[in-house]
Amino acid sequence: MNELLGRVFSFETKVFPNESTLYNQLASHGQSPKALMISCADSRIVPEHIMQAQPGDLFVCRNAGNIVPPHDSQLGGVTATVEYAVMVLGVRDIIVCGHSDCGAMKALATDADLSTMPNVAAWLRHSHAAQKLCRESYPADLDAADKLRNMALENVVVQLSHLRTHPSVASGIARGEIALHGWYVDIHAGQVLGLDGETGRFSVLREGQPLPVALPHGRRLAGESPIAQAAE
Repeated sequence: MNELLGRVFSFETKVFPNESTLYNQLASHGQSPKALMISCADSRIVPEHIMQAQPGDLFVCRNAGNIVPPHDSQLGGVTATVEYAVMVLGVRDIIVCGHSDCGAMKALATDADLSTMPNVAAWLRHSHAAQKLCRESYPADLDAADKLRNMALENVVVQLSHLRTHPSVASGIARGEIALHGWYVDIHAGQVLGLDGETGRFSVLREGQPLPVALPHGRRLAGESPIAQAAE
């Protein structure tokens, strides 16, 4: 622990001097992050490291299981973070990022006894749809690794659907101002998979190839006539 805390001094003496111009600009003009990333609190998953992001690039919300509670179910940090990112910071891209070997997803995949951790159990109820889907729609004889992977992937899909219940997000999507992304980080392979909203499948993100997007930017006003859209 002392070694970890000691790196704070290294930041001041070695890191900050090389990035002082950037930090001064952010301090003077405020932040304008390019995306909101909702990822797992797992210490092996560092959003800024994965995306090679600089200070000011990402607005990050981390929690056990990269969960987004439906808007009406719980007022808390995730709800407030989403609302602030969209309405104040004006982010145009929101990423829900799961990962391999996730402890939260493992608890669901194995029906772990969480009676001694009631708050964890309550939190993971927001992933019960993914748990039920995996239990009833995938072969029962899959090995533990495949069950865990499927649980993590389906959880990303479920949390994206929860995200759309948030009024600020729903409104931004309708106006074509917000795109949604579902990612899965394979720690063992060092790869990031993205959800393609058209196929419903995840594929590896590759340089030079189209980026899989769960829900791309585009106006989605149900009451708007095709003629009006064409005129625009």
